[in-house]
Amino acid sequence: MCIKFGPAGNADSFAAAGYKATVDAPQWLAGLGLQAYEYQCGRGIHVKEDTAKKIGEQAKQYDITLSLHAPYYINLSSCEPERIEKNISYVLGSCQIARALDAQHIVVHCGGVGKQSRDKAFANTIQNVQAILAATEQAGYSQTICLETMGKQSVIGSAEEICALTALDDRLLPCIDFGHLNARTVGKCNSYEAFCALFDLMENKIGLARTQHFHSHFSKIEYTQKGEMRHLTFADTVYGPEFAPLARVLAERGYQPVIICESAGTQAEDALAMQRIYQNALEKYAK
Repeated sequence: MCIKFGPAGNADSFAAAGYKATVDAPQWLAGLGLQAYEYQCGRGIHVKEDTAKKIGEQAKQYDITLSLHAPYYINLSSCEPERIEKNISYVLGSCQIARALDAQHIVVHCGGVGKQSRDKAFANTIQNVQAILAATEQAGYSQTICLETMGKQSVIGSAEEICALTALDDRLLPCIDFGHLNARTVGKCNSYEAFCALFDLMENKIGLARTQHFHSHFSKIEYTQKGEMRHLTFADTVYGPEFAPLARVLAERGYQPVIICESAGTQAEDALAMQRIYQNALEKYAK
């Protein structure tokens, strides 16, 4: 199977099984039959480099592909010099840990529009992304920065915005969060047709080769008219999105993304559910 599935951070069942340290996560995930894991630095970079190396060694041993989520408080839409420098610092710190993990993908949020116009916020984001790429290159880092689609309408992160940003440089890749897109569109990213349209947009903006290997988050998310409220589990039957129509499109097109599940506490179990759905779709729809 070309697509790799796994959780964002440790599911509740990881601790329930008696595990206390993330260094044990790769072995546990491999035992479940999963292939990916996203290390969480969203609330700050608190892991030591030596510990990250140990996690990376275990991931290599058990054939688990690692990615890393950079701090949530990165705000690329700001033009304040102090904020710009902090953004660069957070990304460089993320790169340092990602290199220790041997993780090739770093997920980064763009940031809120605030009181400025959306055009101004987007222009600032372009400048900040370019500054980050220059800083990572100068520091000798080679990880791919994955800019994430976001769940709130007040934040830079629509599918169109992320495609336009990642089209700027081959060192960028979209992190398509399907739950976020469904939330910010108030339930309109939850069908076979919607997913086809999304991938058509991506292929048009960043090309087929990069679209085939995009990074991804998937979870069901509660939303209001303004977008995302909170992450749910696959037990939800109200908000979505549903994975089955997406699995069909992925199988038909032969894409090979990494899909990280961000369900609230059941991310490993729900990643396994997605894997089963995708395997069924492969048998039915793959060309």
